[in-house]
Parts: sequence; structure tokens; C-alpha cells
Amino acid sequence: MAALRAAGRISLVDGVVEQLRGQLAVGEWAVGDRIPTEHDLAEQLGVGRNTVREAVRVLVHAGLLESRQGHGTFVRSTADPAAVLRSVRAAGALDVLELRVALETEAARLAAARRDAHDLSLLRAALVTLRQEGDRNADADLAFHRAVVEATHNAAFTEVYRFFSTQVHEHLVEALGDRSMPPVDLDAHEALVAAIESGDPEAAEAAARELLRAPLAAVRAAAGR
Repeated sequence: MAALRAAGRISLVDGVVEQLRGQLAVGEWAVGDRIPTEHDLAEQLGVGRNTVREAVRVLVHAGLLESRQGHGTFVRSTADPAAVLRSVRAAGALDVLELRVALETEAARLAAARRDAHDLSLLRAALVTLRQEGDRNADADLAFHRAVVEATHNAAFTEVYRFFSTQVHEHLVEALGDRSMPPVDLDAHEALVAAIESGDPEAAEAAARELLRAPLAAVRAAAGR
């Protein structure tokens, strides 16, 4: 195992997190491997077990590690989603919106094919909230689109969108606060729910694309593209 250096006294948890991220990035542990115990890591890093425990918790939350009760902690992924998210945060509004079209049209197709009664209930509730909160509420709009993605019953899709939605939210706040942007089309959201409810993947995809057509056109015009 590559040597781990003793962590300094400032930001101990952050220091351990970064060192463990580094070990994962260079392939010290492969996906599925069990990492050393808290005791072993604490000795190698020169920190307390509580510091190691908290650092591991951060990486579990980030999706890099997985704790299995009674068995230890295992590598779930060596690709840091936080790094991907930082790159997405640097992207412009048009880049984000074009990616939204790709993700959300496919999500709509899958949702129409796989949705269950609970999903439909959540979608209807999200739609009601969106109408009640008004057509310029970014939180309500994002909650609606997350409900569509969750109806895909695809854990990978949901996880990717969960990270991506942070950037979506930032751009929604900016766009919905700019009166030159079109307001949320509530009827288009209703049409998307109806298509998903009917179990028609093609209609759901078309509805999702139509829902994003006006904002995409507005952002392209503003960008001169």
C-alpha cells in the first residue's frame, strides 16, 4: 500500500478525506475492495479513530465508499462525483440546458415505461405544488423534475441527476429571476405527467422535449447561438 502521510492538526477530517480520495484515485483499492479498518487507518495517518470515522462518512455520502454493517467499508466507486459536479458548475447556462434535454427526455421515456402508482402520486403532488407556488419557483420546478427521474427506477440515473440537479437549480434560480426568460410552462408539465401516466414512452419523450423547448430557445438566443 502506498504510504499515507500523517495528517496535520488543522482540518483533520478534511485532510483525511483528501488523502483517502487520493488513494482511490490512484487505484490503491479497486471497486469492491474492503479498505483498511478504522484502527489501521488511524495509525497510518496519526489521527484518532473518530477522525477517520468522520472522513469515511463523508466519502460514503459522496458515493465513493459503502459501509456494510459487520463487514467493514468497501469501495463503491473510484471516480469522484464531486469532481464531475465541480466541472458542471463551471458550465454555462446553455451547456446545462442542453444536458437537461438529453437527461430528462430519456428519463421521461423510462418513467412512462416503469412508473407505478406511488410515482404517479408523487408526480401529481409535485405538479400541484408547482401550480400553487407559481410559475417562477425554482425549488418547486426542480422537485417536479426529480420526481420524473425517480420514476425511472434506475438507481444510476437517479444518482447522476441528484448531483447534476445542484447546477440545474442554480441556473433555474438565475433564469426564473430574469424576466427576459419564459416562465415555467405549467400546461407542458401537465402534459408530461399525462404522458407518463398513460404509459406512452414516445409521448413522454416528446412532452419532455416540448417542456424545455422555450427555455432552450431563449438561452440560445441570449448566447447568440
